[in-house]
Amino acid sequence: MSGTDDEALLARIAKGDQTAMRSLFAAHQLRVHRFVLRLVRREDVAEDVVTEVFLDVWRQAAKFEGRASVSTWLLSIARFKAYSALRRRTEAPLDEEFAETIEDQDDTPEVSLQKTDKAGVLRACIGRLSLEHREVIDLVYYQEKSIEDVSRIVGIPENTVKTRVFHARKRLSELCRDAGLDRGWP
Repeated sequence: MSGTDDEALLARIAKGDQTAMRSLFAAHQLRVHRFVLRLVRREDVAEDVVTEVFLDVWRQAAKFEGRASVSTWLLSIARFKAYSALRRRTEAPLDEEFAETIEDQDDTPEVSLQKTDKAGVLRACIGRLSLEHREVIDLVYYQEKSIEDVSRIVGIPENTVKTRVFHARKRLSELCRDAGLDRGWP
């Protein structure tokens, strides 16, 4: 969906058009969900955050100023909501009854084989990056956002984004090398 189509949908959403809201949700929900999940690392929290993001879009559509693309605006809202969720998340103490229901985390032969998969190893290496580095890697490489858009989403200067990308790539390279991945991809 093009930016002008998204902006037209937002204008319709601002007038209470539920069909437009469903269309915008269908077009962007997966991207927003994946971005949030990489930040919060919990499916249940990610689902709650995505719901909050699109509720905000429904309520705030008339306030969209068009200074960035709709997808950049959505990811900015998602980032804010994800960080808010991380700040308020508290871990409940583990009771014995619940502890017995937790699945054994030892690797099965199938899981061991999957771990040798380069893509899986790469995802694991990305998961070991700091939150700030994961965030910029996700936005630049997975969400295909420009440095300028990342700067808007994260709320930091473009040069800081470039520096974070540089250091994230350097650290990712080290992690991949330590995990046995070479730079050559078949």
